[in-house]
Amino acid sequence: MARVRPEVPSEVDEREERVLGIGVECYAGHRGEQTPRALILGDRRIAVAEVLDAWLAPDHRYFKLKAADGDTYLVRHDERSGTWELTMFRSKRAEG
Repeated sequence: MARVRPEVPSEVDEREERVLGIGVECYAGHRGEQTPRALILGDRRIAVAEVLDAWLAPDHRYFKLKAADGDTYLVRHDERSGTWELTMFRSKRAEG
């Protein structure tokens, strides 16, 4: 499970940590690179309909995903630790 740490200011102007565990089911391609096929959020399994974008940063691989429910997720993978983090979420319902 991966942890998400959104920055939320507290009353004393310090940062609190909020944790949201996610699991990611992957497909390993011919080069062994993992590509997300489903996200696990709590007890929900959300199928990935399309990988919209993917890129490599110095410490992480990022994936912008369109889920089967129409929502968009941005996840990152720390290849050294094997952890996944949800860094952005956009609801289709909020846009419409």
